[in-house]
Amino acid sequence: MNTITFDGSEISPSKIICVGRNYVAHIEELDNEVPEQMVVFGKPNSAILGELHSSLGGEALHYEAEIALLIKAGEPVAAGFGLDLTKRELQGKLKAKGLPWERAKAFDGAALFSSFTAIENTAALSLQLLVNDELRQSGGVELMMYPPAEILAQLRAFTTLEDGDIVMTGTPAGVGRVHTGDRFTGRVLQGSRILVEHSWQAL
Repeated sequence: MNTITFDGSEISPSKIICVGRNYVAHIEELDNEVPEQMVVFGKPNSAILGELHSSLGGEALHYEAEIALLIKAGEPVAAGFGLDLTKRELQGKLKAKGLPWERAKAFDGAALFSSFTAIENTAALSLQLLVNDELRQSGGVELMMYPPAEILAQLRAFTTLEDGDIVMTGTPAGVGRVHTGDRFTGRVLQGSRILVEHSWQAL
């Protein structure tokens, strides 16, 4: 089982639950429709990888920066920075046929995480993603269509949130393709305080 790091310990999430289309500006940049209800999809434990690749299986990868929440006793106890990686071309083909996204979203290597830092609540959480020292994505809970409390309430209605599970809360505008050699630096902040920062160089 693949692991993430929290408070110096390694944890193996049983699953990663992702919220899609949670920022209006991101919906608009991909020319998607605003959904009538929260969009949810999953990634398995095997999706977690420590290395950032520009392509996998012969297809280019696209990045989506997200605030990731670590769950314990059904509640978020820590926050980290996550990259939701997507095979965008394949996703477009699947969506056009009305088919599920798993082949484009749940492949091995589709999720990267910083370490996680303890939080008392999700108020004022935000993220920043810099690519080659240029700010590409920024946003926080105040811009979410479904803030963390609502996300968790809806998830609990149909699935069990187990200790160590990760909830990815959606991505703001600014997504794009990963290029070999690009340096990615992601941060999660609470107010003006940086909770965690992590960097990857794309292979």
